[in-house]
Amino acid sequence: RTETRSGRPFGLRAYQEGAARAFHAGGTVLGGSGVVVLPCGAGKTIVGMAVMNLVGTKTLILTTNTVAVRQWREELLDKTELRPEDVAEYTGDEKHVAPVTITTYQMLTWRRSRTDAFEHFALFGRENWGLVVYDEVHLLPAPVFRVTADLQARRRLGLTATLVREDKKEDEVFCLIGPKRYDVPWKVLESQGFIAAARCVEVRVPLEHQLRERYAAADAREKFRVASENPAKFGVIDRLVALHPGCHVLVIGQYIEQLHALQRHLGAPLITGKTPTVERERLYAGFKSGAVPLLIVSKVGNFAIDLPDANVAIQISGTFGSRQEEAQRLGRILRPKSDGGAAVFYSIVTLGSRDQDFAQRRQLFLTEQGYTYEIVEAQSLPTAPSPTAR
Repeated sequence: RTETRSGRPFGLRAYQEGAARAFHAGGTVLGGSGVVVLPCGAGKTIVGMAVMNLVGTKTLILTTNTVAVRQWREELLDKTELRPEDVAEYTGDEKHVAPVTITTYQMLTWRRSRTDAFEHFALFGRENWGLVVYDEVHLLPAPVFRVTADLQARRRLGLTATLVREDKKEDEVFCLIGPKRYDVPWKVLESQGFIAAARCVEVRVPLEHQLRERYAAADAREKFRVASENPAKFGVIDRLVALHPGCHVLVIGQYIEQLHALQRHLGAPLITGKTPTVERERLYAGFKSGAVPLLIVSKVGNFAIDLPDANVAIQISGTFGSRQEEAQRLGRILRPKSDGGAAVFYSIVTLGSRDQDFAQRRQLFLTEQGYTYEIVEAQSLPTAPSPTAR
């Protein structure tokens, strides 16, 4: 389509078309399987659509959660000639199969107990899928790795922003999905205006005095937890939110108890893995419209959320030294802004602790991509509104 159903001009960007053609390889045996690596916000879904158009075959799309399933469906119906009856959702809410079927990794790996069979794996085999699209392929669960080995005759497209796995199974992705077919550095697309410019700031805050004895006596894992949940981080968040009036602010964290306490402190809504899909969609819609200017999310916010106007992200805690998670969280704010403004990513860490140590590892992927982190002591944060993100 040259125009979306919603009436906006539409066309493939050069790198999106290049990625699709690199995967397809003219329909020869040289193509048809592999991984496309593009930054968050660069339109990996559009690349998936372009590949579907090139191969013209029955397609199964695997993604991370039900919200992502619905975002894929909305995008397909908005930007292609597919009709509603051509695009089915296979989730806990409804289980339909169509020429294009979208489901989740969790759905395919669900079983009643650890000794039972994976009940929905049959979906892979009972239909003649010509193309399987693995969204956020770096998250591919081990059971899906195994069943994918039986799909060698089908076309397989992996989409990801960060082909980095902390379990070091990147090679298994290449082995089972195919080689890397296309990759564009994040800073290249930033320089071309296709993703937002972003400023990364590490804010260091001292551990609260009453926790220092507990921290000193703890083992290494517990030290990280104590430092990550440092209550002094709440005051820093207050100051950061105040620095960005009128912005769309996401606060992202790891520990549910910490996030519930922060919800009470800020009076802002919280989305966790237990939040019903309908409520998640309502809150995401409110965030997009500006009715919900401040939203707290757990790990469910790491992936496949389309929040184009988010321009400030504040990370209060994370998964140890996960480089992948750091990059994905920055990615939540990289969609180009309607006003052309920059985005700001804050990571709050406890000074001189295991939290700070792991933060350095978390930042490795992004520093390799050309990002730099400003180091700021909490007490030296400015008090005037920042001119950086508007």
